[in-house]
Amino acid sequence: MAETYHKGRLFWLGILALFTAAAGLAIRGAIASGLKAEWIDPIAPLQAGELIAAALGAAFLSFAITLFVASAFLDQIGMKRCLVAAGLCFFAGPLLIVTAGQIASGMTIYTIVWVGMLLSGIGWGLTEAAINPLTTQLYPDDATHRLNVLHAWFPGGIIIGGLAGFFLSATLPWQGIMALVMVPAVATILLAATTSFPPPLRSESGVSFGQMIGEVFRRPSFFIWFGAMFLTAASELAPGQWIDVALSNRVGMRGILLLVYVNALMFVFRHFAGRLANKISNPGLLWVSSLLAGIGLFMLSQAQTPVAAIIASTVWGLGVCVMWPTMLASVAERYPRGGAWAMGLVGSAGALASFFVLPQLGAMFDQAKIEFAGGPEAFAALTGAAKLAVEDAAASVSFQKLAIMPAVLLVVFGFIWLRERGRSRAQLAGEAA
Repeated sequence: MAETYHKGRLFWLGILALFTAAAGLAIRGAIASGLKAEWIDPIAPLQAGELIAAALGAAFLSFAITLFVASAFLDQIGMKRCLVAAGLCFFAGPLLIVTAGQIASGMTIYTIVWVGMLLSGIGWGLTEAAINPLTTQLYPDDATHRLNVLHAWFPGGIIIGGLAGFFLSATLPWQGIMALVMVPAVATILLAATTSFPPPLRSESGVSFGQMIGEVFRRPSFFIWFGAMFLTAASELAPGQWIDVALSNRVGMRGILLLVYVNALMFVFRHFAGRLANKISNPGLLWVSSLLAGIGLFMLSQAQTPVAAIIASTVWGLGVCVMWPTMLASVAERYPRGGAWAMGLVGSAGALASFFVLPQLGAMFDQAKIEFAGGPEAFAALTGAAKLAVEDAAASVSFQKLAIMPAVLLVVFGFIWLRERGRSRAQLAGEAA
């Protein structure tokens, strides 16, 4: 059948949707401290860190659930509907967040903010459910490279969103900065609604719905990748959301600028990841990434100056820059009959990691700051420099504990790398037959 769709337009639509998801993620991280100070600190000062982290984590929960469900039923829902609905969520989520203070009071404000974060995550999940299998369908012989190029625009969105959050903070309230996400959201809706899409993936591959669902259970090695995705995302996304809240005072510069810098590294290096993976294999690339990520997170826990923070961020950023798309490409190559479902499952694992890890980060931070202060009453009495010193010490503890996760990945990817040594991608895909 002749193609009735435009590959380039579809690929750029995927980029726009992912850019919007990423810009929203960065801006939520950038405005978190302002939101916390204005709305959360006055109503729950001792639990403020955990509450804002839980709100940020709500987007990852809905991302995980949406990706899990939408990936399984992608052919029934359709990629067009997924991306139109994603744009609507990208619009409605920020709208709730910025208007919460005008339509509610007390803890109800927090609930509305939480729901707004949840909707934003649903949009992100619908986006990933559609664009990852769409990209492998459009470019089946170049999946690793194309997925890394596509996902280069995730850090691209974080760069734009992060810089907007930083430079506009002097002229706009945090609510105005959050509302900026609604602009690319509208563009995503319009472009998705007017674009033709390829036929459902399973209609081309000949794999039935039951075979697709059963593929991951037929080959239990899939769950090694599922678990690894949990840890890679916890090493990348959770620290990225926490860095502005936890490190800004400690290192003497806004943490969001560190996040922008790290994502600039990601944007560049994701364009070359496919070629590097061809030389040392996907598991080899992931092993090196895990080593750098672990070292970088530990260095971030010790950083106390802008220079030290930039050096630590460079090491961490080079470590995590190719993890997400290379994990997706690895699963697509090894479990092709799993289709969108297999890719969606590992994406869900990554989102769940951030949902569980972010509140734990906040809780560890709150517990540590109270312990360093000498108790809840002592912390409540702290002001000025004394309070900042206690919170800085607590931030160091939270990043130290995160460094354990990449250390576990060194064992996992080292095992896979040795086990698959000498086998080509075609041979790995052939094992699925």
